[in-house]
Amino acid sequence: MKNILVPIEEHDSIGAVLETAWRFAQLFGGRIEGIALGPDTGDLIAADFAIAGSIFDEKTRRELVEHARRVFEDFMRAHNVPATAAGVSGPSYGWAGGDMSTDSGIGAYGRIADIVVIGRPGAGRGDPRRATLESVLFESGRPILIAPRKAPQRVGETVLIHWNRSTETARTVGFAMPILKRARRIVVLTVTGALSPGPSAEALAKSLQRHDLAVDVMNIDSGSRPAGKVVLEQCAANGVDLLVKGGYTQSRLRQMIFGGATSEILASAELPVFMAH
Repeated sequence: MKNILVPIEEHDSIGAVLETAWRFAQLFGGRIEGIALGPDTGDLIAADFAIAGSIFDEKTRRELVEHARRVFEDFMRAHNVPATAAGVSGPSYGWAGGDMSTDSGIGAYGRIADIVVIGRPGAGRGDPRRATLESVLFESGRPILIAPRKAPQRVGETVLIHWNRSTETARTVGFAMPILKRARRIVVLTVTGALSPGPSAEALAKSLQRHDLAVDVMNIDSGSRPAGKVVLEQCAANGVDLLVKGGYTQSRLRQMIFGGATSEILASAELPVFMAH
């Protein structure tokens, strides 16, 4: 995974996002590309019409783009990451340039990346926006790496796959194969009560073992507890540093109304989450 895209926006988790992207780039010698991000027009107007007017002033937009670039490049220089150039091996960085992108623009641009790294969204004013995550998840056709609020010390040594048998999770496991091949341990977890029709955890484990991967299987009855909470408990109990999960097996509307594993994990995960739809 050589092409790592990081949208840069002013929020409280941007340091953890950049740290997560940097640690991930070290696994593959990847190039981290920064791009300035701002909300879509509708989001701005809904939030504050006066702010919306100022954001679309050309001078203000240029200043925001330059600020985002400074945040990105200052981090890379502080971590001794070289700018991409001929002869540079290992992790490097570059700036996408251009104007400030919107969520939908990031979703489209992400189609040429191997992975897009974003922050875990929240409802607070300083939190990353869920609109960014959903735009990339549904429009890019690529996987995302969701950084926790606190930067991880490592990524991808112990991986847990939340196997709910769905098409979305199968696609996510396929995207994650380069990571799985580097992992020291892989856990395939099913949580009863949150399963689609399909092959068992044992069947997936056998498939992965044919790639010479070390795989353990866990089947847990959630009882009355939410499946997402059970998954996160098992991540903590097993020292997992990367959760691999399909995003929104149920519809987004259903999850907003009734809840679901994706919503629970997006609300509470304290480790990096590798997700695709």
